[in-house]
Amino acid sequence: MEHLISCKGLTKTYGKTQALQDVNLEIPAGGGIVGLLGPNGSGKTTLIKILTGLLQPTAGQARVCGCEIGVETKAVVSYLSDFYSLNEGYTVREELDYYSDFFTDFDRLKAETMLRDLGIASTSKVKTLSKGTKEKLALILTLSRNARLYIFDEPIAGVDPAAREYVLETILSNRSENSTILLSTHLISEIEQYFDHVIFLRQGRVVLDGPAQKVREEHGKSIDALFREVFKWIY
Repeated sequence: MEHLISCKGLTKTYGKTQALQDVNLEIPAGGGIVGLLGPNGSGKTTLIKILTGLLQPTAGQARVCGCEIGVETKAVVSYLSDFYSLNEGYTVREELDYYSDFFTDFDRLKAETMLRDLGIASTSKVKTLSKGTKEKLALILTLSRNARLYIFDEPIAGVDPAAREYVLETILSNRSENSTILLSTHLISEIEQYFDHVIFLRQGRVVLDGPAQKVREEHGKSIDALFREVFKWIY
């Protein structure tokens, strides 16, 4: 079986602090929504940054689509961080130009369609857009790549409740066919119905990893309820 994500003995230290400790994971290819769950400081963002090539592990190995993290994996991973980066001096059209030049898998027509659907003018300067509109633009740019793996780090954490359903629906309905979404979130109750697979991280270690429905059946409770039980001394 091909594994979209494979981690063996993955460890990351910052001085005396261990952000990840001997993480072993195998996420199969073939589509689905993977929930990466854990409290603040559990290692979620560190793991994501290693998978996207933004950090190097201290020890161990991570692979995406069977390849070590590098140029080949960056070509199949589309990443939206919790602190999205846009070129404030660009117009929206120039932002699309940049993505078209930088990513060979960028679907400009798809991006332009989503912009029209959301009423975002391509002539607008990015710096003049509202915070919410910038978030939507960053989401459009991320989803307009025909990637194998989409990674979202807290995509709905700063979004008001009325807009969360829209953001989730946009993510779910616009990803490439047979792609996988790795999604880090604290708002489990609002999104757990979409999970196909869940990973619990605690103090840099994997404490639970498996298909979402199997986890529910084995523990006799929802992912949200199980999360609260596992991390009750933290919250």
